[in-house]
Amino acid sequence: MVLRRFRIWNVAIGALTSGPLFVGCSAASEQLTPSASAGAASPRSSFIFAQSQSATAAPVPPAASDRPIGLPRARDYEPNPVLRDIYFDFGKAVIRPDDVKILDANAAWLRAHPDYLVLIEGHSDSRAATDTKNEFNMDLGERRAQAVKDHLIAHGVEPNRITILSYGQERPQCQEQSERCWSQNRRSRFLVKPR
Repeated sequence: MVLRRFRIWNVAIGALTSGPLFVGCSAASEQLTPSASAGAASPRSSFIFAQSQSATAAPVPPAASDRPIGLPRARDYEPNPVLRDIYFDFGKAVIRPDDVKILDANAAWLRAHPDYLVLIEGHSDSRAATDTKNEFNMDLGERRAQAVKDHLIAHGVEPNRITILSYGQERPQCQEQSERCWSQNRRSRFLVKPR
C-alpha cells in the first residue's frame, strides 16, 4: 500500500514538473529541404518542446479599458491667459458663431505648445426646466465640454491631450440671479498643465 502511494505521488510530481515543458508545443511551419536524388523539395516538420520568454522582452502595458478611470486632478491644471473661455446659450451645447474664432485661437495655441495637456471644464447656470436640474446641468456641462473637445480635435489638437470635466452648476463664476450673471456661468473653461 505504501509503495502504491509512493508511485502515485511520483507520477503526480512528474506530471506537474514536466507539464510546463510541453505547454506551448506546436508544430513549426513545414520547412523544405532539398532532396539529394530528385532535386525536389520534401517537407520536414519540427517541434518545439519548451519555450521561454526572452529576458529582453518589454512588459506589455495594460489595455486602455483595463486602466482605472478617475477624475483628473484639477488642481494640477492652471489657467492660461491666452486660452479664453467660450460661452453658450441657455440650455444648449452648440458653439456660437462668435466663439468659433476664440476656439480657433485656442486650438492654434495648443498646436503650437504640444508639451501641454488641456482640461476643458463644462459649466452651466443654476436654472433648468426639470425637477432634477442638477443632473440636467451636469449633463449639459459635459455636452458643452465635449463640443469644445470635438472642435479642437477637428482643428488638429491630439485627442490624448484633452480631458473634459463637467461641474454643471457647482462652480458659478457669478452669483447674482440675473441673465447677465447666468450668461457668464454658461461656459467652457480651459486649464493647462505640462505633460
